[in-house]
Amino acid sequence: MTNAPMKSGAKPATPTGPSAPPFTPPPIVNLEDTGLSPLWLQDLVLKVMYFQGYLTGYKIAEEIALPFSGVVDQIVETLKREKLIEVRSSQMGLGEGAYLYAITGAGIARAREALERSQYAGPAPVPLGVYVESVLRQARSRVQVTSRVMRQVLSGLVLNENTFQALGPAVNSGTSIFLYGPPGNGKTSIARAIGNMLQAQSIYIPYAIYVDGQVIKLYDSVNHKLVQEEDTTYQGTGTLKAGSRRDPRWVRIHRPFIVTGGELTLAGLDLVFDDTLKYYEAPFQVKANGGILLIDDFGRQMVRPRDLLNRWIVPLENRIDYLTLHTGRKIEIPFDVLVVFSTNLPPKELVDEAFLRRLRHKIEIQDPSYEEYREIFRRVAAAKGVTYSDQGLAYLLQEWYVKRNRKLRANHPRDLCDQILDIAGYLNVEPEMSRELIDRAAKSYFVEL
Repeated sequence: MTNAPMKSGAKPATPTGPSAPPFTPPPIVNLEDTGLSPLWLQDLVLKVMYFQGYLTGYKIAEEIALPFSGVVDQIVETLKREKLIEVRSSQMGLGEGAYLYAITGAGIARAREALERSQYAGPAPVPLGVYVESVLRQARSRVQVTSRVMRQVLSGLVLNENTFQALGPAVNSGTSIFLYGPPGNGKTSIARAIGNMLQAQSIYIPYAIYVDGQVIKLYDSVNHKLVQEEDTTYQGTGTLKAGSRRDPRWVRIHRPFIVTGGELTLAGLDLVFDDTLKYYEAPFQVKANGGILLIDDFGRQMVRPRDLLNRWIVPLENRIDYLTLHTGRKIEIPFDVLVVFSTNLPPKELVDEAFLRRLRHKIEIQDPSYEEYREIFRRVAAAKGVTYSDQGLAYLLQEWYVKRNRKLRANHPRDLCDQILDIAGYLNVEPEMSRELIDRAAKSYFVEL
């Protein structure tokens, strides 16, 4: 009748290797293919050179994530002709890409003007329309999970059949899941197991998005995990390869799994404009496009749950999110996110029935049964090196649960085994489920409320 957290040291089984996404960014052949104005790209190159000093043509191409031949060479030629950069040295026979370039006084003046508008100096962004199309195309490639796949993915968890059967359809919905129930019963573990499954797939995202001269930084090295590619052209510290088979402004990542908790605010769900750097950071839900956004400890944020859910109504129902630029313009972004709300609080304390109706799947994660508790304890003890004993478990249940009217929690076996290990190490004895170690562990762990 319940779920339990993953045994210590275990990882849920997942399909091996990230499957290739159906969308591949087409190669860039000329300036027009970038969808950006030549003047904007010239300013980007000047800003990069202003910050970094002398650079070869190939290094400039790597820094702005565009091919040298047909694109960067044209930009460099224009900047040379306008005396904004100059050649400092050249290596015969290696081509213009190997020339070392320096920014001139006139180039520095123009770079400073550009920096007053925006200090973004990194991989060239892709136009908003191109990004929107990529999200829609890759949304259609989500794998529909079956009972067999779910059993493999959740094999590291102890789940009752009712909970298990509710999770599969919820994942396939790709919309929203509301996990609720007492603390310590594995709600976060369930979400992470599902996230690990989806991360077996991969998608392409751009480093940044271009909207009306503004840059929205999308790729986040903390939340996005790169997939290594044989034909990778640029990955931050990599080198640009000739003959790229795709647009190097994009990176291939595992489908995102992003977790946010009590720090979430309404402001964090809109574009975040840096007044100093003068460019935007994409909000959580945009970074999570194509994957999962877990809102942990829902109801413990600084803003009211009702206000947060009001913010989610349109995206959850229409699969479109509206973000606001600091100029006041609103832009449409696809909302291809499975949002998982996880809470320890009673639903009636958070929202009313009308709001709960908007959340597609509601799944209660209850306390474990005695049999489920035993299975969790057995797995955890084996993983942690504690000698398991049915007699010891029976003593623990009778003395520390039944007599004290204490509820079972799925995280207790893990925590009690850790206590036993700590105490056994101090006493220099074998970690086992003896009455003495159980009593000392339970007395140290449980607090009467």
